[in-house]
Amino acid sequence: MDQLVDDMDNSSETDHDHHDHDHESTRKDISLRQWLDNTNRVVEPLECLHIFMQIVKIVNLAHSQGFVVHNNRPSCFVMSSFNHVSFIESATCSDSGSDSYQDVTSSNVSHKVLKTDCPEINVKQAEEGKVMFPMKKILEMETSWYTSPEEAAGGPGSCASDVYRLGVLLFELYYPCSSLEEKNPTMCDLKHRVFPPQLHFKWPKEAFFVMRLLHPDPASRPQIDEVLQSEFLNEFREKLDEHEAAIELEEKIVEQELLLDFLLMLQQRKQETADYLQKKVSFLTSDLQQVTKFQASMRRTHDQDDDNASSGSRKRVKRTPKENQESSRMMKNIKKIESAYFLARNRAVNSGWINSFMEGLSKYMSSSKLKVKADLKQGDLFNSSSLVCSLSFDRDGEFFATAGVNKKIKVFEYQSVLNSNRDIHFPLIEIPTRSKISSVCWNSYIKSQCVSSNFEGVVQVWDVAQGRLSMEMKEHERRAWSVDFSTDPKLLASGSDDGCVKLWNINQNSSIGTIRTKANACCVQFRCDSSNFLAFGSADHRVYYHDIRNLNVPLHTLVGHKRTISYIKFLDSKTLVSSSTDNTLKLWDLSDDTCQVVDRPIQSFSGHINVKNFVGLSISGNYIATGSETNEVFIYHKALPMPAMSYKFNTTDPLSGNEVDDNEQFISSVCWRPQSSTLVAANSSGNIKVLEMD
Repeated sequence: MDQLVDDMDNSSETDHDHHDHDHESTRKDISLRQWLDNTNRVVEPLECLHIFMQIVKIVNLAHSQGFVVHNNRPSCFVMSSFNHVSFIESATCSDSGSDSYQDVTSSNVSHKVLKTDCPEINVKQAEEGKVMFPMKKILEMETSWYTSPEEAAGGPGSCASDVYRLGVLLFELYYPCSSLEEKNPTMCDLKHRVFPPQLHFKWPKEAFFVMRLLHPDPASRPQIDEVLQSEFLNEFREKLDEHEAAIELEEKIVEQELLLDFLLMLQQRKQETADYLQKKVSFLTSDLQQVTKFQASMRRTHDQDDDNASSGSRKRVKRTPKENQESSRMMKNIKKIESAYFLARNRAVNSGWINSFMEGLSKYMSSSKLKVKADLKQGDLFNSSSLVCSLSFDRDGEFFATAGVNKKIKVFEYQSVLNSNRDIHFPLIEIPTRSKISSVCWNSYIKSQCVSSNFEGVVQVWDVAQGRLSMEMKEHERRAWSVDFSTDPKLLASGSDDGCVKLWNINQNSSIGTIRTKANACCVQFRCDSSNFLAFGSADHRVYYHDIRNLNVPLHTLVGHKRTISYIKFLDSKTLVSSSTDNTLKLWDLSDDTCQVVDRPIQSFSGHINVKNFVGLSISGNYIATGSETNEVFIYHKALPMPAMSYKFNTTDPLSGNEVDDNEQFISSVCWRPQSSTLVAANSSGNIKVLEMD
């Protein structure tokens, strides 16, 4: 049965605007219909003529190629920056229709008649509060307003019909309405060439030209080229040219200002990068001087080359194959080593940090692989339920226990396993249990005593020498994942799926304390030097660190993992390692008594794969061992974020006895032998190996 934990996982930017522009809003695309109906719009003659002239040129281009536009209505034009006008084509005026704009300001006309239905305008709105007209209703009315008399009578549209629509447009440009109630009757009167008196009074030339364009007889309307050459437009052509030139100049100024903004922003970003790099170079220079000075001092102490030592230079010797291999390995991981170096440098409170980093780098370079010292083949190899959930050494490293879904605690003598050449290894002691076991832990004071937790939520204390049960605690309501003895040999703790961490005295049947959480408690661990401090990991992605003399509030809450916390181990009294099904291990500093929530780990380790199973975690000195769902064991040094070494298990075929690669298997438990570089690891098929760092 896989130890799946997927179910538990379900429980100032800087402002660089240096210039303000009055025309900012005109840079945003907006339909000509929205622009016309802006209730705050003030008629600027040159602006209106500029817009009208552009649309006349678009219609002229179509007519010169034999096309009737049909849709030269405001809703079919878009106003871009600086009142530049483009013709668009849209599909529908339904609420959900999408837009497909077609620019026909050049020769991309593809049909004899450019015709669309009432478009749904899906361009940027005018500033909030300035558009009072209900857009969909206006669009429906617009079709009627811009329909020529001959089209209204059922006749076909023609080039003259396009000219009629230009007359309607010119009227709208010079006569804004304040409301829909005013606009609709005004536009209806326009069909009969009845104009508001204000238009004749304020814009007499424009009103007269509109009158010509709206003539009810198509043959009496000017043709499009006549419109372009009309006295009305020619009178203002010089001013229009000046207006166009001014707009182009303003547009170029804005473009230059945008470029200036970009360059200033880029300069600031690069300057920040340069300052950052300069700071890093300063760090490196300082550390190089310190290390060089220390190296020279050591060489003088050991009476090495006096000349080289006094200059602080490194003696040039031919590189050995091992040194070349180390250099290649360093270059391969230079980015990660660099990251670890600066992370350690930034966290440094004194000069001692560099020794810790140097040790990690040295260990990383000198040890690169794990070798098999023993392969423990068990008598129940053919048992399909052979997953080992937990491994644990006794206090002296003389014996180790295995436990798992086979409902047995097996105790092996380490030296016997190491020295035996037998095909099958039998345990020194085998204790049958009623339930699958999730965790086993030895008492660090009473050599022959261990405790286990099982899938039924029962915590059991065993007399290993006698092979019998000494004590049984049954308060957990669901599976108990983890159990741990404290430095006080009578005190232990357990964590369960029922969301409780319970404290026990082995001389009492009932618990002596309970920490209740909202999520599954997946792992518990006492601090290595005190029975008063306890940490536990939860399915809520957090680690909680408690003083058990006050169970109500944690001293620290460690926040940073993205999924269930499956294991925790103390590296020392103030440093803790957590393992999660988010594919990472994290190293935490617990020394700050003032910080209740710790959200920045000292280090984050990645390289192994762990997304759904419990794969084991064990600590030895500064080395951290974990399993992987790739059926590999990974070893990390606390100073570096990437694995220092790894070993891949192969599955033993029960028929041939040969090892084969099986991607379905995963490492299920790991445990360092006390005060050694030897590790015992087991995988989900029950294969157990004794590994040693080489």
